[in-house]
Amino acid sequence: MQATNKTRRKRPGTSRRGKRATVQIHHLRSPCPIANLLDVAGDKWSLLVVRDLLRGRSTFNQLLESPEKIPTNLLADRLKRLEKAGILMRTPYQKRPVRYSYTLTQKGKELQHVLDVVVRWSKKHIAGVQTFTDLNLYQAEQLVQEGRILAGGPVAANKLHFTSLQMSYRP
Repeated sequence: MQATNKTRRKRPGTSRRGKRATVQIHHLRSPCPIANLLDVAGDKWSLLVVRDLLRGRSTFNQLLESPEKIPTNLLADRLKRLEKAGILMRTPYQKRPVRYSYTLTQKGKELQHVLDVVVRWSKKHIAGVQTFTDLNLYQAEQLVQEGRILAGGPVAANKLHFTSLQMSYRP
């Protein structure tokens, strides 16, 4: 006996209006670790948000300053998604209007290793890729003055050492 009440099935990952819905991270669609990482942080923006948090950016407005120019609605969505996945946490730093700072959890900090591999691969196989160490001295000094360095946030000037176009960080 067939049911007379017809229901429309929606495509997985879309809302009723056809827009992409936020992926719920409560079950695994595959036993593959690569597929699972991609489910959590494999879209165009998530790893760039993690990169910027690793570089010391911590507020919504600082994250918007990324050279890739993430739209505000996508940034808000990725921050919520990464928080839900346990990759970052948010802490209020202002009451009215409520504003949050974002920091990586240990789980999020461990993505540094993934990003390091991506950087090495990109430098080897994609022409024109630049990393922090490829910047000229002026550009590096500007980044240091802004407190956005790979050490993970603001660092005392006596911990930075410039030699020609090389910069090192000594904790």
